[in-house]
Amino acid sequence: MGKKANKKGTTKVPPRKDIAQNRKALHEYEILDRYEAGVALTGTEVKGLRESGAMIRDAYAQVINGEIFLIGAHISDYGPAGGRGHDPQRTRRLLLHRREIDKIDGKLSEKGVALIPLRMYFNDDGRAKLELGLGRGRTQYDKRVAIKDKEMSRELSRANARRGRS
Repeated sequence: MGKKANKKGTTKVPPRKDIAQNRKALHEYEILDRYEAGVALTGTEVKGLRESGAMIRDAYAQVINGEIFLIGAHISDYGPAGGRGHDPQRTRRLLLHRREIDKIDGKLSEKGVALIPLRMYFNDDGRAKLELGLGRGRTQYDKRVAIKDKEMSRELSRANARRGRS
């Protein structure tokens, strides 16, 4: 289902479809490491993701009894499900390998490190995935420096583009 054949017989892989992004996290945290995790969802949650998306801005992940859970993410209701839908704010289990969970748990024991969801998307097979980031909180000074660096690189790329046109 993930691959489509075109007229010449070669297969074409569709691009990943982003459901939600947490742009605020990239500003608030310095991302040390990234992980891809599956999300244990019910049927109406998957349909709700496809229909109207999710919000992960205020969400975070936590290790509880050797498993990682996503807390505070909002997945919209699926309208046609009526009253038999899901709780939009429920805690959802994340699917990672044991060694990844152990590594994350060890890093979370350090001071100032948090596990933040960065983006949620459907992969090529149509499964919902969550990109997690191990992040250390930035100070106000660090945030200003990051903004300044981003603006400088943007101006450089604009200057190079203008120089290439003439």
